[in-house]
Amino acid sequence: MTEHAIVIGGGLAGCEAAWQLAGAGIAVTLYEMKPHRYSPAHHHEGLAELVCSNSLKASRLGSAGGLLKTEMEMQGSLLVRCAKACAVAAGGALAVDREQFSAMVTQEITSHPLITVIREELTALPERNAVIATGPLTSDALAAQIEQLCGSRLSFFDAAAPVVAADSLDQSLVFAQSRYDRGDADYLNCPMNKEEYEAFWEALVHAEKAPLHEHDKDAFRVYEGCMPVEVLASRGIDTLRYGPLKPVGLRDPRTDRRPYAAVQLRRENKEGTMFNLVGFQTNLKFGEQKRVFGMIPGLQNAEFLRYGVMHRNFFLDSPRLLDADYSLRGSENLFFAGQMTGVEGYMESAASGIIAGKSLARRLQGKMPYILPKGTMMGALADYVSGGCTAEFQPMGANMGLLPPLTERVRDKQLRYLRVAEQAVSVLEKALAELEKE
Repeated sequence: MTEHAIVIGGGLAGCEAAWQLAGAGIAVTLYEMKPHRYSPAHHHEGLAELVCSNSLKASRLGSAGGLLKTEMEMQGSLLVRCAKACAVAAGGALAVDREQFSAMVTQEITSHPLITVIREELTALPERNAVIATGPLTSDALAAQIEQLCGSRLSFFDAAAPVVAADSLDQSLVFAQSRYDRGDADYLNCPMNKEEYEAFWEALVHAEKAPLHEHDKDAFRVYEGCMPVEVLASRGIDTLRYGPLKPVGLRDPRTDRRPYAAVQLRRENKEGTMFNLVGFQTNLKFGEQKRVFGMIPGLQNAEFLRYGVMHRNFFLDSPRLLDADYSLRGSENLFFAGQMTGVEGYMESAASGIIAGKSLARRLQGKMPYILPKGTMMGALADYVSGGCTAEFQPMGANMGLLPPLTERVRDKQLRYLRVAEQAVSVLEKALAELEKE
């Protein structure tokens, strides 16, 4: 008789976990509460909805994001395949048309003969044989169940950037170019001189923020990797110029000089009719967003198709709770996956779903857990989540600092990272060959 598993949550991690389980011959019931109920950040009924940026980070192997996606592809990732099929121009990054991406993942999942999708909200956790991938915006009822099972939980606030209509931009001011001319000119740039930048900064730091719910105020703590632009600006007048508005590698064709600062816009869809403001996650009131961001050259008459929003996220004290295969210690085959485990990023969340799904499948088949070496990006992330510092545990995205250094000294940073990535791929190839022997 075919073994059976449950996956809770139809986000990136849940879809990848269900796909890996089904690929191993395990029948899967995937529960997703949309469209009957939506979290504060979700609006589309499809699976694998992207709620913040539409970028899945860099594509080149010699980058943390590129290496992660390569490792995922080597393990039969559904989401990387779908992302490449739904890609929009984004220079050296892999960005997607989010609606096409969600539609393709939904079609792949719902048409798989071993996956049954049930559209309802679960308020009780399964006792065994399940992957819990309900995300950082888990419903209150299920969050209470998880807290009871695991003990204390941590929280932080996350924010999304606004999206504007391309035909509402002032084309006489905006120019297309990628930094350092890396790849095609897929980004639009809004150049600022010193006077324009300082006026914008002054308005931004004094703009009115949206109020927090009363029960959220004491817990307010932003995550450093997704900092609201107004919080970042409050740290100093030049902070933005050395962050999301850094003009290095850009040249304004009107002046043939580097701008004092530059806001970059990235495509939201393949047609290029929508662009998001890169690095502009925000909790400003909607009217303030229109006023302050309208001061950016080229955005004076911008039509805002989506304003930035801020919401509360949850993640587990994973080093105390999880093993390196994302299983809950002491449980009967209960796994967690996705951002709620403390991995940060779309692909990082999906990668955790791969490991959780594969490991649950192997347990149901009487095999050893699916644990990857620390010399791989996926293995290093799993090791961080399961064995990191428990005193001040914070989410972590893929980065080259997680991997062991090279034995030889390579001065050039890009070449060094490429060698580190190639080394990680080699380690993963050997690990996968060993796992296949069982």
